[in-house]
Amino acid sequence: MPQNGALYEIIEGELYVSRQPNYEHQYTCTRLGRFLDEWNDIKNSGVVLTAPGVIFAEDDDVAPDVVWITRERLTKSTDRAGHLHTAPELVIEVLSPGKLNEFRDRKAKLDLYSRRGVQEYWIVDWISHQVEVYRRRRNRLKLIKTLRAHDRIESPLLPGFSCEVAQFFF
Repeated sequence: MPQNGALYEIIEGELYVSRQPNYEHQYTCTRLGRFLDEWNDIKNSGVVLTAPGVIFAEDDDVAPDVVWITRERLTKSTDRAGHLHTAPELVIEVLSPGKLNEFRDRKAKLDLYSRRGVQEYWIVDWISHQVEVYRRRRNRLKLIKTLRAHDRIESPLLPGFSCEVAQFFF
């Protein structure tokens, strides 16, 4: 791929190209990572990573915005270059503006993460200040709830984690 600053991801053999995200997107990613990392420092049960390479296969190669993965799974899923080859338990995508970006996160990545065994998937919309929470039900990720700014986000994957959704946004 050309070294032109664009982001490249492959999902089911289809190439998705996008621009570098704006500061509000990155601010939201940083905040999500911070709150998860603060919780994780206490629990010490996993690792929070921002924009890791996740290579499921030659035709499924993505870079989610934020992930949380247990230490046990992490040690079994990395290659020599440090890329993940197994699904993290939690994957978070922060939406970027544009129909193609939204399709990628809401459909293509949702389907990919569902097929590959992600336990929970959060789609974070920094424009409308909401989070869609998908959890694994009968081998598929299903929308469980949509949280607004005043709601608190919690997860059975992250015992004791709780944060007001508004804290993620600028």
